Amino acid sequence: MSDWEQLQHILKCPIIAEDLLVSDHSEWTSLEPGTVIMDQAESLKAIWRVDHRTLRQLTIKRSTWTDTEKALVQWAVTQQVGQGSAGTFETDSKSDGERKSRALGDWIVQQAAIGGTETVPGSLATDGRLYAEMIPFLLETDHAAEASAFSELQKLLASFLDEEVIVIPLKAQEWLVLAPVSLTRDTLEERDDQTEMLEDSLASIGSGLQEMLASEWIGECHLAVGRPMKPVKSIVQSVMLLQETIELGRIFEMGSNIHLPWNMHLERLLISIPENVRMRYVEQAFGRSDVFMEPETLSTLETFFALDCNVSETAKKLYIHRNTLLYRLDKLKQESGLDVRVFRDAVLMKIILLLYKVTKRT
Repeated sequence: MSDWEQLQHILKCPIIAEDLLVSDHSEWTSLEPGTVIMDQAESLKAIWRVDHRTLRQLTIKRSTWTDTEKALVQWAVTQQVGQGSAGTFETDSKSDGERKSRALGDWIVQQAAIGGTETVPGSLATDGRLYAEMIPFLLETDHAAEASAFSELQKLLASFLDEEVIVIPLKAQEWLVLAPVSLTRDTLEERDDQTEMLEDSLASIGSGLQEMLASEWIGECHLAVGRPMKPVKSIVQSVMLLQETIELGRIFEMGSNIHLPWNMHLERLLISIPENVRMRYVEQAFGRSDVFMEPETLSTLETFFALDCNVSETAKKLYIHRNTLLYRLDKLKQESGLDVRVFRDAVLMKIILLLYKVTKRT
């Protein structure tokens, strides 16, 4: 029997326990967490602040009260506040850590919606790790997570990364994961070109993490990873960048589920071009776009550009003879007038291909 059920049994009247979300400007946010307010009107209500965005309310429907009964309720509530929980009633099975993470997530979503650049409020930055550099990973799932997903995800990540991470739920199918920079420290010390090596290391970690989560946690999912940053100062901007990166990745990197913002500069520029301008450019520059509808052509171009226009490596990757690849490129030149083995034509073809993907999606 839970604490509230025991109290309900003693008082012989119904007890309702619930969480309430409040706005940043609510008078309740001025209360210190754990402060209890007892109010008796038609029923007795005990209200206390849990965190930045959450109030907990206990409503006991009873019209008459003795001083002893009021003292009993006050004592029961104080005990629960002191334990950092609200009892084991059905609507609140979350741990204190999860409630704090969700409160921070709510604040991030709110700030991102208005393009905010504020630092994390002190009431939400209770975890000292938010002041140190951390690596941000944004995870988007294609299926809604179960109620137990928070603890399951925490355990999986800690086991896979062998590091303690911060998990922050953002939306029903979106999670922010903050990991310590020590994940990359060992490999960076071995190389002089640390910027390039950092990106390679982050890409490798992100790829392995995405594969693990897809196979052992929730199935199909997309993951973006950013460079290390200090969450207390830059968490909102990092989330906005990674959200945009996954959105661009879904358009331009079909078949891939790991997306990197430093590989998206051209895509970010092209997506900002109005649709009518994109379509007109494709028609004028190419004359026809139906050639991209051929899977063989798309596959050839994607691989060719991914391997820096290297004919030999592209042929190996596609498991075809070098002459077969040259034949395909000559055929494409005849149909489009562009020879992708020439730098100028390769750049133009790359832009047209990206514009085609955006136009096709819209």
